[in-house]
Formats: sequence, C-alpha cells, structure tokens
Amino acid sequence: MKEHRRHAILAGVFYITAAATSIIAVILYEPILSGDWLTAVMDGYRAQLLAGVANDILLIMSMIGTAVMLFPYLRRQHESAALGYFSFRLMESVAIMIGLVAILGLVNISSAAAAESIQKSEGVLAAGTALQAFHSWTFMIGPNLMLGPNTLLYSLVFLASGLVPRKLAWFGIVTAILVCAAGWLEMFGVIDPLSTAKGLLGLPIAGYEMTLAGWLIAKGFDVQALKRLGFTS
Repeated sequence: MKEHRRHAILAGVFYITAAATSIIAVILYEPILSGDWLTAVMDGYRAQLLAGVANDILLIMSMIGTAVMLFPYLRRQHESAALGYFSFRLMESVAIMIGLVAILGLVNISSAAAAESIQKSEGVLAAGTALQAFHSWTFMIGPNLMLGPNTLLYSLVFLASGLVPRKLAWFGIVTAILVCAAGWLEMFGVIDPLSTAKGLLGLPIAGYEMTLAGWLIAKGFDVQALKRLGFTS
C-alpha cells in the first residue's frame, strides 16, 4: 500500500499548491485588472505580472496533477463519474489557461504603451476593457461553474467508496453545490463577483480542499476501501 500512500500525499500537495498559486496570481494581477491597466508596465509591474502568469501555469499543472492522482481510484468505484470528474477538471484548467492568455494580451498592450509603440486611444482602451471582461468571465466559468461539478462528482465517489471519511465527503458535496450556485448567480447578475454573498458561497470549497489535502497527506486513502476496490498492494 506504500504506492497508494505516495499517490495520496502527491494529491494533497497538488491541492495545496493549486490553492496557493491561485491566490498569489489574483494578487499579482491587480495592476493589470485595475482601471490604470494601460500604465501597469510603465509603472514597473511587468515582472510582477509575469510572475502571476507563472503562478497560473503552476496552478494549471497542479490541477491536472490532482486529476491524474485521483482518477485511477475513482474509476474503480464508478468509471463514468470518474471520467466526468476528469473532464470537468480539465475544462476548469482550460478556462484558466484562456484567462491567462487575456492577461498576456493586456501586458503586451501595456508594454507597447510604455515603449510608445501605440498611443492611448478609445480603441486601445476598449480592447483592454474587453480583455479584462474576458478574463473575468473565464475566472467565473473555471473556478466556479467547472469547479462545482468536478468537486461534486469526486466527492460523491468518495462517499460511495469510503476512500475518505464520510463527513469529509459530505463536506465536499455541500461546498461543490455552493460554489456552483455562486457561479450561476454571478452569471445572471444576482450577486456581484466581489460581494459578501459570493464569498460566503464560494470560499467554503477552499476550506474543503485544504481539509482534504491535509487528510490525504496525513492519513491517505482508507486501506479497507482500497482493498474493496481491488487494490491489493
């Protein structure tokens, strides 16, 4: 069972890395997502913004890492649910990647403005506003509308298989429903992206992922559940 223990630890580390890099990227992107985005590079934020891009790339790699680590165990209980989880996790990663491209577009325009290759104009400002909105939509679709279903699916499989404690699996199910609801409510303009309501609905899933990560690192998958699923070594 040592191999399964290593896989559980890796999954936990990937979850922690994904959480950390996602928070860091949001902080580092602030200059390019503000109203003064055009002068961000001129104001000396280019290195910070590229560091944010690097964090997003590490985030995507970590997300895929969690999917790769969990999929072999989930499929033993329910192959269709496991495939659904993997697909939604991949789509979440794709959404973040598309948002990252929007950030790079903003950085390029800001760099051109700093080098005086382009002049401030209504067209340039409109392009920047469009890219900011594009990033905002991908952020809502990825870490909300795609995160909810993939968390719900693997938490349901955890509940059925017993790979982790039932209470932890139920915690994941509840938080998955909440974050998905947050995404839909934001999309239809019922709540604001930075509102308290959005925070109350969306933040619990971060607590779940950190709790799950801690459990996987400290305890790993339940040995009896592994045996019931056919893992013998």
